[in-house]
Amino acid sequence: MTLRTCLTVILAAGEGTRMKSSLPKVLHPIAGLPIVGHVAKAVQGAGGSDIALVVGRGAEKVEASVRSLVGNITVHEQVERLGTGHAVLAAESAIAAGYDDIIVVFGDTPLIETSALDLAREKLAGGSDIVVMGFRPDNPHGYGRLIEQDGRLIAIREEKDVNEAEKKIGFCNGGLMALRGEHALALLRMIKNENAKGEYYLTDVVEIANSQGKSVIAIEISADNVIGINTRLELAEAETIWQNRKRRQMMLAGVSMQAPETVFFSHDTLIEPDVTLEPNIVFGPGVSIATGAVIHAFSHIEGAKVGANANIGPFARLRPGADLAAKAKVGNFVEVKNARIGQGAKLNHLSYIGDATIGADANIGAGTITCNYDGYNKYHTEIGTNTFIGSNSSLVAPISIGDNAYVASGSVITENVPADALAFGRARQEIKEGRAVQLRARYAALKLSKKAE
Repeated sequence: MTLRTCLTVILAAGEGTRMKSSLPKVLHPIAGLPIVGHVAKAVQGAGGSDIALVVGRGAEKVEASVRSLVGNITVHEQVERLGTGHAVLAAESAIAAGYDDIIVVFGDTPLIETSALDLAREKLAGGSDIVVMGFRPDNPHGYGRLIEQDGRLIAIREEKDVNEAEKKIGFCNGGLMALRGEHALALLRMIKNENAKGEYYLTDVVEIANSQGKSVIAIEISADNVIGINTRLELAEAETIWQNRKRRQMMLAGVSMQAPETVFFSHDTLIEPDVTLEPNIVFGPGVSIATGAVIHAFSHIEGAKVGANANIGPFARLRPGADLAAKAKVGNFVEVKNARIGQGAKLNHLSYIGDATIGADANIGAGTITCNYDGYNKYHTEIGTNTFIGSNSSLVAPISIGDNAYVASGSVITENVPADALAFGRARQEIKEGRAVQLRARYAALKLSKKAE
């Protein structure tokens, strides 16, 4: 298999009007990845990383999305919508390059699995000229039937054309197809548009190939693989299927989940064995969780790295750039953003830590915040090893607090604190009338000056 070259034609030129969206249909996300991105990842896994992308509406955005995942693509615009056969031939120049295998998939079928594409390629390698991927729905009404005879696929018959005997056939056309490269272009060029709609149908290659004595077969794949997305309702249904697959994979890989149906993963979530996930957790993109960690209920984690045996939540929020070392603790109603939390450090409750470095075994009291933003710039807070920050403290960045230091509760710290020192800052309230107006004007002038540069 690995010695055979492969081109995957992804048909992504549909209008997607039923989505009722300004965003191209294939760019709507499932598990944080565009629909067409799921397709691209699946074909990559099957060795089809040379991609001919057929685009229509939103061509530049669709191309950029696929290119971010697969570098080796060519882009082909389908100006007119004249059927699936016409769409595939939009990529004629790529198909003519001489690949062993040509796979045709749809950009709006995000649940296609690499194993289904692998099976199709295996059949081509075994001597088949055309492989049609079929499925068995609970109710075949409305689907094209796969008509087989002695193991050969002799025709694909649409619902309106089937006779009474053929209506009983439960094996239906999934629309996905693999073709032997040496015959593909000639067969595609022979498709005619002699039908009521005047369109060119890819399915016609089955009868064309049979008329030439070529080997045409159908393989069965699960119905999930061919689910196409046309509405937001179908998008949500596909999300449910994807999440259920991911939950199953995670649990079989050694992740404990108390209520799997309440945990939601991103397409790239990485979790090692022996992690425990309590109910109602949401993972955004870019998360990795090391072994032994416990994520408590109602936590939201995105763009974060959690070390071994760390303890998160409940009701914790880890934002992009959060990096927790082993045995770190981020408790309830704590938010961490762009911050490194050292080994064994504790942020037990009701705190915000942003743009900071927290040393090992530091203890951050309830209500502590790093004041990292002055309305114009963001600044860093450095907290040393084994340092104690008392409750309801405000650390005004940029600031550094040394190892083994102690900050008294209720303090506002505006100056660096040496190692082993005690710091407290409590002042009487002062009011400067009109100063907020002056401050805003100053920041506005600085912003204009920066733009001018």
